[in-house]
Amino acid sequence: MHKQHGDAQVIDKSATPPQSPDIAPNVPQRARVTTTYKHALSPSSLCLSMWVHRALIFQLTRKEVIGRYKGSLLGLAWSFVQPLCLLGIYTVFFTEVFHVRWAAINGKGAYATALFAGLIVYTVLAECITRGTQLIVGNASYVTKVVFPLEILPWVSSFTAIYHATISVMVLMVFVCWFNGKLPITFVLFPLVLMPLLLLSTAVGWLTASIGVYVRDLGQTTSLIVIALLYTSPVFSPFSQASTGMRTVMQLNPLTFLIEQARAVLLWGQWPSWSGLLIYSAMSAFACWLTYVLFQRTRGGFIDVL
Repeated sequence: MHKQHGDAQVIDKSATPPQSPDIAPNVPQRARVTTTYKHALSPSSLCLSMWVHRALIFQLTRKEVIGRYKGSLLGLAWSFVQPLCLLGIYTVFFTEVFHVRWAAINGKGAYATALFAGLIVYTVLAECITRGTQLIVGNASYVTKVVFPLEILPWVSSFTAIYHATISVMVLMVFVCWFNGKLPITFVLFPLVLMPLLLLSTAVGWLTASIGVYVRDLGQTTSLIVIALLYTSPVFSPFSQASTGMRTVMQLNPLTFLIEQARAVLLWGQWPSWSGLLIYSAMSAFACWLTYVLFQRTRGGFIDVL
């Protein structure tokens, strides 16, 4: 606090020091105090950490989204323009130039919309895998802040990816209405597909963030992993058209089930597999807890490596 005495300026050292610029001032004090990470390994501590730091997660997600387009002429509008242009390109080239059709599905633009729906799901996980290795390395200043909850960074990465997926779904809604004249009623069930995808992406974030600090080669490996996930998932063609051997490989891909469910509710007007989503969500939640424990057990050495 500064006090004016004539022309001189005196600093009141008893005043509370200013907050770190990395943490917004309107975050509650309780959201800046985290449980000792060595003892925060239970599933309840995972949920509690997310709930207590929800305001900070929202702020950092907002900062990440805005910062991605900072300095560009269109700014945040790029989050709409980019998927709109991509879907337009897919429609023109695959429908009008190459005349590709989705098996057993009639209608103009069916292949383009099916391809785009698959890419929406794929991009969420691919982005979290790619960015996961840099969550800690790229935010080394957070490691030195004892009160900063490092475990929320994968949530920020996942919610940022979900935000862009939501924008892409809005663009897809326009194209589906344009091509088919109406939206299937099951369109509103897409959040049920996003929920296990969010959990899976966050689990991947904790895994890659913790390992990426100690194994820097992981950043080079993730580019190969995301390519393998793309070509072993039913993004470019339906699962039913794949050969027997390829189906076995696709079933090992964690994206296959979610892509098929996304197309069912977004395009075909089919109800999702309730039992399948329940089992997938349970497995994703368990993966979240395991990778969260790994992250909490390895974070003690981050400051030594960085």
